[in-house]
Amino acid sequence: MDFHRVLSIQSHVVSGYVGNKSACFPLQVLGFEVDTINSVQFSNHTGYKNIKGQVLNSDELNDLYLGLASNNINNYSHLLTGYVGSVSFLKKISELIKDLKKTNPGLIYVCDPVLGDQGKLYVPKELVPIYREEIIPEADVLTPNDFEVELLTGIKVRNDADAIKALDEILGLGVKIAIISSAVPENSDVMYSYVSRVIDGKKERYKVKIPILDEHFIGTGDLFAALMLAWLVKDPLKLALEKAISTMQAVLKRTLKHARDLSGPGNKPIPAQIELQLIQSKRDIENPEICVTAVPLVV
Repeated sequence: MDFHRVLSIQSHVVSGYVGNKSACFPLQVLGFEVDTINSVQFSNHTGYKNIKGQVLNSDELNDLYLGLASNNINNYSHLLTGYVGSVSFLKKISELIKDLKKTNPGLIYVCDPVLGDQGKLYVPKELVPIYREEIIPEADVLTPNDFEVELLTGIKVRNDADAIKALDEILGLGVKIAIISSAVPENSDVMYSYVSRVIDGKKERYKVKIPILDEHFIGTGDLFAALMLAWLVKDPLKLALEKAISTMQAVLKRTLKHARDLSGPGNKPIPAQIELQLIQSKRDIENPEICVTAVPLVV
């Protein structure tokens, strides 16, 4: 049996689906063992009016990892990281990456550099250079959105040419597969996902056109990174991207219908009504119906 065991370090909510709650179930459905460390433990995501909970500090992260290592249960095929809210915690992850790679030199690290979205930072700006200088060079797969790409590379993705420049910049930092999870060109009613890697000395690049659904969803980046991790193990790059995005579309369409049914005609869904319908989408996660096409990215 193939060795598919993931350590996922990201946020956790008691109710709803973001962070580890968004990533863990799809990975398990697709056949991966998943161990989770929660960078924060909140009652719910930050889109709600009130939030209660705790934030894990770097010493507590180190204690958890030492417990794994002392019992020789720190051997993973994959590391997945998402939301991290402090400099010290991110620097501790940098140390853990190196130790995990000593335990398994074949470890694949999938990094979702959660910094912000739509021009708004979610984390202290001091995390940006740490990602660029310490974290990203260790990553095999990187899955930023367009705002995060701009923060990390200085390149604003407004068209395909910009996307190629940004992807090349990320690959130049040592990443094997660079993915822009979502980018919305100026004056566009669609968005795009872009991917690039170097294979046999040549760049393999694709883009996917994605319809924009008229609602703001939470936890989508966490879900996308988990799906890409899983499908990249199973399929070629082009098909993996198509399966991940097709799954996303199925989940989001089901979520939108559910939210509108609950909120009623003309009413904007409240956060509790538009939580991702992950459990209800189990069959779509297992066997996604391809609804998008990845085409070669050229200029």
